[in-house]
Amino acid sequence: MIRFVRTACIAPGKFGDALAFAKQISEFINKHYGVKLEIMLPVGGNPQRIAWRTEYPNLGAMDEFQSKLLLDSKFMELSSKGAANFVAGSMNDVIWRTV
Repeated sequence: MIRFVRTACIAPGKFGDALAFAKQISEFINKHYGVKLEIMLPVGGNPQRIAWRTEYPNLGAMDEFQSKLLLDSKFMELSSKGAANFVAGSMNDVIWRTV
């Protein structure tokens, strides 16, 4: 099983907007691709962060899904509208494999 986690730091004063945007992205992906994207907030550490998490059966499935997203103009438009909610350069992707 592959778990993909993307985190980003929320821009000052944008917490509510960032949370609303995160929900929009999750709903869009679930509706159009049937992929469940969880939204997570930290319990400790920097509280001005948000994360999205999803699972795939293998790396091939993850790559196939992400390739589809990059070609989806509606997704790209939605993503660009939310950019002001986050600190530039703060996005971090982590891929975990269960053993």
